[in-house]
Amino acid sequence: MAIETKAQVAEEQVVVFALAQERYGLDISRVQGIIKMPEVTRVPRAAAFVEGVINLRGEIVPIIDLRKRFGLLEHEIGVDTRIINVEMGDHLVGLIVDAVEEVLNIPTDVIEPPPDLVTTVDSAYLRGIAKLDERLVILLDLDRVLSVAEQQALSRVAAETA
Repeated sequence: MAIETKAQVAEEQVVVFALAQERYGLDISRVQGIIKMPEVTRVPRAAAFVEGVINLRGEIVPIIDLRKRFGLLEHEIGVDTRIINVEMGDHLVGLIVDAVEEVLNIPTDVIEPPPDLVTTVDSAYLRGIAKLDERLVILLDLDRVLSVAEQQALSRVAAETA
C-alpha cells in the first residue's frame, strides 16, 4: 500500500498590519511584541518620522510613524492603532501602524519581487509582494526602512532620553 505525502512547501510567518488601506507584512522573527498606543514622549530635533520614545519595561524605545516615514497622509490615532516592536539592527524600535490584523503563514512560492507601482510606498522599502487568493500582502524589508545613519541617530535619541 502506497503512502501519500504532501510535498513540503517552504513558508514564511508574517505579522500582517494595515497602513493607509493597504496590507503589509513583517517577518515574525523580528517582532518582539505588539502593544496598544501609549503616551509617547516627544524628542526635540528628531527626524519628522520619529514620533518620540516610550518606556517599555525599563527600556527606552524610539517610535517611528510608518505613515510619515513612507510619506503617506497622516491619520488620527484610533482604538485599533498599535505599535509593533521590532528588532532593527541591534536595537528595539516601535512602528506605529493603523491596525494589526493577523499572523499568516505565506508559502514562499507566492512571493514575488516588488514591482514599482503596486503601492504608494517606495519599492526600496519592500522585500516582495505575496499574492494570496484575492489579496496582496506587501512584505517590508526592515533592513531598508531606516538607513544605518538613521538607526544610529535613533540609538542616540534612546540613549539621551534614558
